[in-house]
Amino acid sequence: MARGIRWLEQAASRCHLAVWLFSEVIAEFMKLPQVFHYRRPIAGILSTVVLASALLLHAGPGQAQKKPAKKAANAALVSIDKVRAEAVSQTIPVIGRLVARRSGVVAARVAGPVATMRAAVGDRVKKGDVLAVLVRDRLHWEHKRRVAEVTSRKAMLAAREAEMVMKNQEMRRLERLRENKSAAYRAAKFEDMRQQVVMLRSQVAEASARLQEVEADAQLARINLSYTTVRAPFPGVVTRRHTDVGAYVNIGQGVVTMIDDGALEVEADVPASRIPALSPGTKISVRINGLIVAAKVRAVVPQENPLTRTRVVRFSADMAALHGHLAGNQSVSVAIPISSGQVVSVHKDAILKRRGNDIVFVVVDGAAQPRNIAIGDAVGGRFTVRDGLKVGDVVVIRGNERLFPGQPVRF
Repeated sequence: MARGIRWLEQAASRCHLAVWLFSEVIAEFMKLPQVFHYRRPIAGILSTVVLASALLLHAGPGQAQKKPAKKAANAALVSIDKVRAEAVSQTIPVIGRLVARRSGVVAARVAGPVATMRAAVGDRVKKGDVLAVLVRDRLHWEHKRRVAEVTSRKAMLAAREAEMVMKNQEMRRLERLRENKSAAYRAAKFEDMRQQVVMLRSQVAEASARLQEVEADAQLARINLSYTTVRAPFPGVVTRRHTDVGAYVNIGQGVVTMIDDGALEVEADVPASRIPALSPGTKISVRINGLIVAAKVRAVVPQENPLTRTRVVRFSADMAALHGHLAGNQSVSVAIPISSGQVVSVHKDAILKRRGNDIVFVVVDGAAQPRNIAIGDAVGGRFTVRDGLKVGDVVVIRGNERLFPGQPVRF
């Protein structure tokens, strides 16, 4: 009421001043000779202007406030959402790569020229599949010769054993003659026979050892013969051929290179400051070909790069669903955890930018009240709140662009 009275007093003073100014202007204007014949119409027009100005200046505060009062009577329709606490686990992306746990060069185990190449680059092979075959003629006959030596040594051992049996029988006969004190017993003959038995035992042992030796040579010859067929040591894909038909390969020389794309794992260079959050078994997520794959830490290599201050971490993941669509050294994104806990969050649509500040309209007693807030990181469709809101506050998320402080709202 007092405010309205003051406004009326100020308006009245302004009105009197305006009337006086217009009166002076009219008086001076009528004195001009150029407007003598038109003084009556002009005077009427100027009088009308003065009267309209006076009426406008005398408009009271009740009339000026009729429209706001009407607006206040109509509550704005809005949508709301509550401020809530959420458990979040913040992560940072680290670029990693896929590495094969089994890969490398398949080398020749024996020397010889290549007879056939069975595998080409890009071929998928199973464990035990033939990759190449070397010329095997020489090793084949070497094996045959060793087998023949085994047969010969077996025969020699059998002959020595048969002779040993005969000498043992003769020795027992002489022992009985000595025990019976027979006239046919001869001490010299008995000693000779005993010496012959000892020598035969040594010969039998030697023949047995020689037989084992030639059997081992025969086995080695058989193994070398089998090595002329180069087989895949594990399932995978041939990525490179190092030789071709007709080329001579030495022992240890590469024939093909293979990679087992079914035994891939993730490797990443993780900043040393993030290593304490990673231990064997820690669960993380990896983005591969646009898909999120669950993984866990398999090992943290205890060696740090002095230039980048990073350490190599290996992650194991179940990538069976992506089998056939992955490759060694393929880039992936690893989500490394940096923090976790409860945070206060607000819906992203509740936040407005006003004069460089983040504000929200909080519903208090049915009216929208603006409030400055400090926001943090995004969490899905929400933002964490560092200051300005508490759990349970009701904020406007739809229709907040048209609100003014204290405006009633309905939802």
